[in-house]
Amino acid sequence: MKTSAGDMEALTAAYEVGGRRFEIGSPGLVAAIAEAYAARLRPRCMCFAEGVEMYVARVANGHIVKRMPGTGSRHAPNCPSYELPAEFYELNQTLGSAITEDLSTGNITLKLDFSLSKLDRRPATSAPCRVNGGSVSRDARLSMRSLLHYLWDQAELTHWHPGFEGKRSWATVRRHLLRAAEGKFARHAELLGRLYVPEVFCVPRRDEINARRIARCARISAAQGRAQHLMLLIAELKEIVPTRFGARATVKHLPDLAFALDERLYRRLCRRFEPELSMWGSAPDLHMVIIATFGVSTLGVPTISELSLMPVNRQWLPVQDTFECLLLDTLARENRHFIKVLRYDMPLEVLLPAAALTDIEQSPLALYLWRSLDVDQSAVNPTLDHTDPLGTTSAWVWRDLGAEMPPLPRPTMQGS
Repeated sequence: MKTSAGDMEALTAAYEVGGRRFEIGSPGLVAAIAEAYAARLRPRCMCFAEGVEMYVARVANGHIVKRMPGTGSRHAPNCPSYELPAEFYELNQTLGSAITEDLSTGNITLKLDFSLSKLDRRPATSAPCRVNGGSVSRDARLSMRSLLHYLWDQAELTHWHPGFEGKRSWATVRRHLLRAAEGKFARHAELLGRLYVPEVFCVPRRDEINARRIARCARISAAQGRAQHLMLLIAELKEIVPTRFGARATVKHLPDLAFALDERLYRRLCRRFEPELSMWGSAPDLHMVIIATFGVSTLGVPTISELSLMPVNRQWLPVQDTFECLLLDTLARENRHFIKVLRYDMPLEVLLPAAALTDIEQSPLALYLWRSLDVDQSAVNPTLDHTDPLGTTSAWVWRDLGAEMPPLPRPTMQGS
């Protein structure tokens, strides 16, 4: 749980620490949290009268109160520590032990199914590369797409309420992604040290922005015959266009830099993400987020090794198709409180909610889109409009995507 979230903080919260109650930001909270850490006390989040146990972790600039692993769904839906129950994602079989948390430090170790280094013995144009679209991994490792989904969830960029309208810019997205990467480790290295999220470009500050970017990339410049560290890029894609030898990708806020892709990677990209690229090209309000590993060749050319793409709407909420766009746009326009459900590496044939409403008494209420590719249709009783395929709560189902979207349940909780 974040004790502050700047312009994206949805609600206030309170803790009970050592028998004393503190509102977020109230005098004495910082000292009380430090004392609880030293005494190994468990604070309680008071979103419910009985409270929900939390823990204190030490960070570089002090301490932070975090929710206990697996307890997010025990919090109130309007609590900053709330997260959807695991069955909304079916993450147990997808992620397994890919994400482990150390309660003594608060650090999280991530197992990845892609590399953050390579041995550069060949020219960049012939280096092995792949499109990392995600697949269910038997040994429970995060694909590039599932890592992006995980960071988006951790940054709470999947959450929406009316107070966010007009406040979620790239600067906000960047700030929360970097915060979400804190305390995460992968391949025996701190993820934040490998993560590059471009800062907002400003012409008067062009030189200093470029200098910071060059300084970061200089540490991974290739040396012949030696293993090269790779950076992890998360950015808004501007375009990918073919060149004489492969393709180049340009991203927003980096007007002075282009990333090289070899021809094989470009072809695979066009095949694997054809639906997403087509939707992006036809919808001017959509953004396309790219996650990629890249190195810098001996010639100084930044070259992508692996990548994945994720379309998001104008609120930076991930979307799978135009029907999800319509649903999320309607929810935002009607000033609803909801959480976007991400698929991670679950195959498209598995029926998952598109989102969950958190402003009604039955929260969370799953919202389903009934696609023809959802082959496990026996999970839903076709005679009932409010049967939840998860079998946990009632649900809203848009069964005929060719017809008008059915009315959404009205909000019944104030201040959610």
